[in-house]
Amino acid sequence: MDKCSGITRSGEACKGKPFDNSQWCYYHHPEYVEERKRHGAKGGKRAGRGRPQVELSNIKTQLHDLADGVLDGSVDRADASVAGQLLNIVLRAVTVELQVREQLEVVERMERLEEALEQRQERGYGT
Repeated sequence: MDKCSGITRSGEACKGKPFDNSQWCYYHHPEYVEERKRHGAKGGKRAGRGRPQVELSNIKTQLHDLADGVLDGSVDRADASVAGQLLNIVLRAVTVELQVREQLEVVERMERLEEALEQRQERGYGT
């Protein structure tokens, strides 16, 4: 069997490639329902600095899957191109989010250092 027997959310036939001599791809195989749920839940549990790492990892996985799909013929090149462009936009947004977060952390540290210096000077410990 060349294509998955699953149906996508849009109601179309899945273009994924079945594996393990089955009729389904990973996303439609009934034996992997719980595993997919666990993987989906991990991203929401990570907070702070972990979230961008999870997002970057997911984007990398999606880009690899797109490339594999184009190479094996299960994903249309035009669809993969548009999806790749959209993923690059998301990637840029995650990068900007990280930069903003880092800048805010630096500003907070500077403010704490300035306060500590002022307190030290008020006590007569510094110049």
